[in-house]
Amino acid sequence: MTEPINNSLPSPSMESLFYMLATSALVNLGEVPNPVDQQKKTDLVMAGHNIDTIALLQEKARGNLTPAEERLCMEILNELRLKYAAASQVKK
Repeated sequence: MTEPINNSLPSPSMESLFYMLATSALVNLGEVPNPVDQQKKTDLVMAGHNIDTIALLQEKARGNLTPAEERLCMEILNELRLKYAAASQVKK
């Protein structure tokens, strides 16, 4: 495991990467406010890109994730895909 550059931060992990991308997807789905301007806006293109990026990481890391990492990734993808489908219906 790589040591963090800033010792006050935890070491990088797959879980933190999944959560970071999931948070970005939630911002783009309008589920949580954008940390920059505190506004809730929906950008389905970017949300889809975030979700696809998590799926790509899952695919490329297959066989190298711990069971807990794999489970977390699946749970995040399932939740985000449901939220994306719901947001897509609202936009129609």
